[in-house]
Amino acid sequence: MSAPSVDLGRRCQLNQRSLHLAYVTAGYNLTEGVVAVAAGAAASSAALIGFGLDSFVEVSSALVVIWQFRSRVPEDRERLALRMIALSFFALAAWITFDAVRSLLGQGEAEPSPVGIVLAAVSLVVMPVLV
Repeated sequence: MSAPSVDLGRRCQLNQRSLHLAYVTAGYNLTEGVVAVAAGAAASSAALIGFGLDSFVEVSSALVVIWQFRSRVPEDRERLALRMIALSFFALAAWITFDAVRSLLGQGEAEPSPVGIVLAAVSLVVMPVLV
């Protein structure tokens, strides 16, 4: 079964919408990542640092989508784009594993982080809009 065809005008419109959403997502997640990593470092919170690193993975994913949709034929870049996104998630998993082992070996408890709590609440509202 083949995919339904979309006329060229509609295809361009959808590609532009994809690019716009990817740019906004990258911008928001970059800000979220910087704030989360800084707040996590201040609170010695592996979870908050992991949240920030996940935001950077989302930024890299958005940049891959931007790279893909800036092509004349985005489908030609789809397989490589998916692999690049997968690699960024594997890198995040490796860091989380490393940090979890480090925490289990005796690192202190995390301090409360009001900035982290506010950031999580804001993300709870913003992220569904970007999906």
